[in-house]
Amino acid sequence: MIRDPDLTSNHYIVPDWPAPARVHAMVTTREQGVSRPPYDSFNLAAHVGDQPESVASNRNLLRQQLHLPDEPMWLNQVHGRQIARHGDPGSVPEADGSYSNQVDQVCVVLTADCLPLLMCNKAGTEVAAVHAGWRGLADGVINSAVDAFTAAPSELLVWLGPAIGPERFEVGQDVYDAFVTADPAATEGFHAIDDEHWLADLYYLARLQLQGLGAGQVYGGQFCTMTDAERFFSYRRDGVTGRMASLIWLEN
Repeated sequence: MIRDPDLTSNHYIVPDWPAPARVHAMVTTREQGVSRPPYDSFNLAAHVGDQPESVASNRNLLRQQLHLPDEPMWLNQVHGRQIARHGDPGSVPEADGSYSNQVDQVCVVLTADCLPLLMCNKAGTEVAAVHAGWRGLADGVINSAVDAFTAAPSELLVWLGPAIGPERFEVGQDVYDAFVTADPAATEGFHAIDDEHWLADLYYLARLQLQGLGAGQVYGGQFCTMTDAERFFSYRRDGVTGRMASLIWLEN
């Protein structure tokens, strides 16, 4: 995984979860890269308007510092529910998550307020990375990710990475209705601002869905990308901005 902790300790977040030793996971911050404002500085997304050479340099630094075994499976994320599998045909999958059960295949999603989920089974033979904004959550992307595993949901471990926090994510009535209509228990994930606006808790809504699927071993979820401008990109805060990467892979 990281062979030089002193080099990367200020620039990466290591998930705090009881994953097997052969499962390697990491989340980038916005620090240490070469991208210029407003993408400063460790932007890893090629679709947000940053200079292509800056993104390429940042991705190269990512591979070098984490000693990645292969190029990550970069996705075209569309706020849907599709989970791509490593080895499937196609150059750049249009999906909002990826799954692997082979060593040295790196799953990755990019976020800047949406919720990244890193998943593995207790045996350490399957992993997945998932991008879950409110649309993906409402559409069932977590369900798709759980279904991608051959392991039972009760055998899964899930870590919730940096997302916009419950005190900052203001949404409209349409978002509230989308979740509460599907599950009345989702009301606990919303705090009313007025008659038509709510504060939504992505972490609660994700945990609720995971528990409903039988995947109750969930960790993380203590971040807020919007308020922590030093470490995180935030689309809600800045509009034009970069993206962090959440990565997971298996090694022997």
